[in-house]
This record gives sequence, structure tokens and C-alpha cells, in this order.
Amino acid sequence: MRERLPLVLHVLGARPNFVKAAPVVRGLTELGVPQGIIHTGQHYDALMSDVFFADLGLPEPLANLAVGSGTHAKQTAALLVGLEQVVQEHDPGLVVVYGDVNSTLAAILVCAKLGVPTAHVEAGLRSFDRGMPEEVNRVVTDALADLLFATSPEALSHLAREGVDPAKVHLVGNPMIDSLTAALPLLDPEPVRLRLRMPERYAVGTLHRPANVDDPDAARELVEAVTEVSRRIPVVVPLHPRGRERLAAAGLVTGENLTVIDPLGYVEFLSLVRGASLVVTDSGGVQEETTMLGVPCLTLRANTERPITITHGTNRLVTPAQLPAAAEKALADGAVTPSGDLPPLWDGAAGPRVARVIAAWLRGDSLSPAAHTLSASYKKG
Repeated sequence: MRERLPLVLHVLGARPNFVKAAPVVRGLTELGVPQGIIHTGQHYDALMSDVFFADLGLPEPLANLAVGSGTHAKQTAALLVGLEQVVQEHDPGLVVVYGDVNSTLAAILVCAKLGVPTAHVEAGLRSFDRGMPEEVNRVVTDALADLLFATSPEALSHLAREGVDPAKVHLVGNPMIDSLTAALPLLDPEPVRLRLRMPERYAVGTLHRPANVDDPDAARELVEAVTEVSRRIPVVVPLHPRGRERLAAAGLVTGENLTVIDPLGYVEFLSLVRGASLVVTDSGGVQEETTMLGVPCLTLRANTERPITITHGTNRLVTPAQLPAAAEKALADGAVTPSGDLPPLWDGAAGPRVARVIAAWLRGDSLSPAAHTLSASYKKG
């Protein structure tokens, strides 16, 4: 008879969390681990959350805290209150958090205060820019988590420099790539391209980072650069609710060669990206997805916590002033093949690796420290 293991709770707040969690949830299900999802409602729009549950095959959440948007302080405060109640109610053996959003930070703080063990999937990523709210969330989360799942080799060295016990750290690969690999047979650009009335050659834009949209001057400079790109190639922008009004006020509205639409579901959005000649973004996850799909990506940021997308992939960092020229070059160069092999452990098996470590930890089995080089066991998965 199989041993009954403690409950695992997954705290999910924003659409990238859902993409990262789905392979882990499936892996734990296959191992018979009882689990449940807590949806904080940080992304509250149906197009930003509900459709992702359907596209990724995630089970219905045990609770939806519906915290919505707000300042970092107000949103985090609401999350702390709501998560404390739900964690006490369900009494989990482990809480798993993902990425770097405010829901991640709130969950790790609540669990640290309550003495509930935690695991962080996507640990060790660093932009080294404390001006990014996400960077603060990453550092605090990794300092408090009991299990840390790193997606890339450089994350191991970042955690070591911060004094994290290597026995807690496991290099598992990138679960976001698991979801993309599973979805590949469904990613057909034609239906969504035709529905949006885009020509065969088009670009996709995603813009939402505070540094780009919160300041009116920065938003105006960004919109001017994207508009300039649209004079070279039609651009479709599925616009995140965050910053929508400010970007619209700066001129990001549907025009002759610029199409602004509501957010898309997971499969529709990646289908659109797969058929694009160029992607312009400030998103972390999109940098990874374009690397996997071989689509040229220009990231409107001064830094990235995902440098592997530059060294192994299709990504380049640009300023708004550099964007038009960089776009022209990328379009002239055409389709991109990632340099050499894909990043280590981008093999579609990260979720099962995470699940095996969690199941072993719940059983009390001894776990060996992560190697700081890729060992044969990691390569085999």
C-alpha cells in the first residue's frame, strides 16, 4: 500500500506562474502526491488566468483570493492576510511558489512566519537591479525557501554567493519549456493571424514592466519606438491590463500598422509568437519562449535575469532609442536558429525532476546537494 504523503499547495498569482506550475502538478499527480492550487487572483482578468487553467490542464483551485491589482504595498498586504488564512486552513506539508511576483513573496513570508516548509521553482535568477520589484521578490524568496529549484547553471553560482545552503538547491531545468514543448503540436499561427487580420509577416509586442510604463515620459518614448517599428512591419500588441491606460495615453492605440488587442490565452499567444518575424517585449518568460521557438526577440530592458536567452538563444537587450534600428537588422537577418544546443535541461522533463525531489523530500529521503556543473544524472533527467 502506497504511503500517504502530506498535502502540497501551489500558490499561483500571475500567468507565468500557471505555465511553470502545470508540469510540476502533472509530475506530482503521477507520483500520487496529494496537492491543491491556491489562486491569489493577482492576475484577475479571465484572459490572464481562467483561460490559462483550461489551456494548461490545471485543476480547479482550492481557493481564489481575488486580490486584484493595487500598489505593491496594498496588494502584498491583501495577499499576506488571505494566504495566512488559507495556509492555516489546509495545513500543507509543503507550499510551492513560482517565479518572482508579489504572490510569491507573500506566500514565502506567510509560510516562514507559520513554520510551513516551502519550495521555490525558478530559484537563483538575478538581474542585479534592485530597482525591479521582481528582483527584491527573488532575493527574499530564495533566502527563506527550504527547497530551491534552479532552471539554469548560472543560478547555482548566484545562490552560492548569497550563502544559500547547497543541500537545498537542485538544478532541474525550465518547467516553462516543458509547457511549451507539450503545446508545440497545437501552435498553429494561421487561425489567430487570420482572425486578427495580420499579414504573413508581422511582429508581436508585449509591454508591462513598471520601468517602461509607470513613468509617462518612459511610456511615451517606448510607444514612439514601437510606432517607428510598425512603419517597417505590422505590429500586434496583446496588451497586459497593467499600464494599459498609460500606454494608451502615450499613443499606443490601434492605427494603420499597429493593432492593440486584449490579452490572449496561452495557446493562442504562443501560436502568434511562433509565426512572428520579430518579438518586442519586456517580459521574462517571452525571452525564453522565443529562444525555444527560434524567433528573433528584442527585449526593452537594461538587464535580464535570463542571460541564457542571449548566450544560447535569440534574445538581445535594447533601449527604446535602439529599437527601430535593431528591429530593422533583425528583420533583415530573418529567422534565427539558436546558437548551438538549447540551454541545458531544456528537454521537457523539468516538471518530473521537480516532482521527484519533492516526493523524496516529503518521504524524508536523503537528498544529495546539487552539483555546480551538469552531471550525468542531470543530463539523463
